Amino acid sequence: MRVMHVITRMIIGGAQENTLFNCLDLKQIYGDDVLLVTGPADGPEGDLLQQGRGGDLAVELIPDLKRAIHPARDYRAYKAIGRLIADFQPDVVHTHSAKGGMLGRRAAWANRVPAVLHTVHGAPFHPYQSTLARQVFRGCEKVAATWCHQMISVADAMTDLMVDAGVASREKFVTIYSGMDVQPYLDAHLHRQSIRQKYQFADDEIVIGKVARLFHLKGHDDLVTAAATVIKSNPKVRFLLVGDGILRQSLQSRIDQLGLAKHFVFTGLVPPAEVPGLMAAMDVLVHTSLREGLARALPQALIAGRPVVTYDIDGAREVAINDQTGFLVPPGNVAELASRIGQLAGDPAACARMGEAGRQRFTDQFRHETMTRRIRETYQQVLGRA
Repeated sequence: MRVMHVITRMIIGGAQENTLFNCLDLKQIYGDDVLLVTGPADGPEGDLLQQGRGGDLAVELIPDLKRAIHPARDYRAYKAIGRLIADFQPDVVHTHSAKGGMLGRRAAWANRVPAVLHTVHGAPFHPYQSTLARQVFRGCEKVAATWCHQMISVADAMTDLMVDAGVASREKFVTIYSGMDVQPYLDAHLHRQSIRQKYQFADDEIVIGKVARLFHLKGHDDLVTAAATVIKSNPKVRFLLVGDGILRQSLQSRIDQLGLAKHFVFTGLVPPAEVPGLMAAMDVLVHTSLREGLARALPQALIAGRPVVTYDIDGAREVAINDQTGFLVPPGNVAELASRIGQLAGDPAACARMGEAGRQRFTDQFRHETMTRRIRETYQQVLGRA
């Protein structure tokens, strides 16, 4: 096959990791001709492609393909994608993210590409927007859904959300969980001691970790509030925040004001290869994002043998199963968040039991090879119908 992927930006993030694995697998396992089309990786999150993980994957950068709405620039990006489609002549155009999905699907449909697909990593409309913004983005997604043959959800919850919003009928969706390289997480325990020493965690300290950009709607402020309660009842608890972003300074200031500085460690931006070891250093992973398709950090932690405490949003309940692999907490319920963190912090046997259950249940399901096989089968089905 000739497959073109279109994504707005290749920052270090879940959707981008998913896309890169898919591109590389198609090329290396199946021998497909693959082209990745993306815009600049603007922002503090880092550039995934600059880490050399793309190998010899063909990449086309469109300078005008950016997240912010800008009619003139968006039109130029649309025309550039159209020219690349005309030159590359793909059998499949597979789009990701809101802007890349809108412009990529429209250009592919206009150029009569035989198979046009879009992955829903997370809906661009959500309750934390203004009513007008939510209506505009929902309307845009509804229109864009008519420009593709199939939509892939990274969790059943994403399909439910899009169908309930009237974006498209349920028949247009298929769920394929976001894949990853599971082996580093299976082997993560080998690095636990060295990582804990690096960040000066004592053997008897309980480390609660969070892996997410320090950004709005990621819920770090809720975690800091909960931490004050947890630490009061268990001073041996420390918190490890993996990631960087625009809220770092404000978070550090609030932690200082609460007198919790010695209980928090910020890693800053780290390459994805270091995440498994950091998860091994944790005893529990907490995830307090207020919107997310299915955060990769949740299955990653479970595959590494760590239980999770997460807000019950979007696809989280598909991996966080109460009292089996962790705990679900109502979004924004900081008191229950603190209670569940404190419960696991004081029960190492429960942590071990839940972590092992997660490892057994989700390792094969989240292998990137499994994801790519199912995505490629979906391509074939769409091409067969065409």
